[in-house]
Amino acid sequence: MIKNAEWLVVGHSKDFPIRIGRTIHIKGTEIAVFRTSENELYAVENFSPHPKGGPLTEAIVSGHYIYDPLYDWKIDLQTGTVQEPDHGQIKTFVVCEEGEEVKISLEMV
Repeated sequence: MIKNAEWLVVGHSKDFPIRIGRTIHIKGTEIAVFRTSENELYAVENFSPHPKGGPLTEAIVSGHYIYDPLYDWKIDLQTGTVQEPDHGQIKTFVVCEEGEEVKISLEMV
């Protein structure tokens, strides 16, 4: 966990099922939160880097990657990097679970 970061509670652990995205709005920022099959949480901006844009919450989760639901771009949840042959980047945010609370920091990874 990042020291001195502002942590915002965004839900209960049960609110984030495995391999399903959930949209969170924090201070004017729309964030997609995903829980992987390995029970890891990731938070990324909920906007596709594809030139035509679109939301990412409905993405397919596979390992620590998501597949853009509109354009099938493969995006690394750990780094926000779009995988080749496509290219682009999305913002990633620090997310953690403390007990049964899920918290996000708007400080980017």
